[in-house]
Amino acid sequence: MPFQTKVWALQSLRDASHGGETVKIDRRKLLALLGMSPTLLADSSARAQQAKKAAPAKAGAGKVVGLNPRGTPPPIKLIPMAPRLASLDGKTVYLVDVGFHDGDNFLRQIQAWFQQNMPNVKTVFKRKAGAYAEDDPKLWAEIKANGQAMVMAIGH
Repeated sequence: MPFQTKVWALQSLRDASHGGETVKIDRRKLLALLGMSPTLLADSSARAQQAKKAAPAKAGAGKVVGLNPRGTPPPIKLIPMAPRLASLDGKTVYLVDVGFHDGDNFLRQIQAWFQQNMPNVKTVFKRKAGAYAEDDPKLWAEIKANGQAMVMAIGH
């Protein structure tokens, strides 16, 4: 239910059940009902006291306004996966470690498996520079120029 609809429903419920008289609402429960965090109330009590002193409130005239703390995320650009190779015979497979705990050991086991079971497949073990989310243009250029496939050990 959109936020404005929830507010309208609450106001309508209040007006219908109490004959238009003012109803005290627990703001924390109201925010929980609306799916919002009670931290929005952090500074509101001091401001409410100032507002009461400044001008008397009119019953039923107030409006609740809230902002979504998540904001609007940017659109995601989808990039399709590379097409599957018909065979790995004679191909070069890069095994890329991003530094996750024991990811290098896992990739070394994969490399040993290829040497034992598919000796005509060349495997190249590489450690990616930087953290997982950081770019490594040199490595990507090397893989694009010399490799036909890549296995990346990310973890979890």
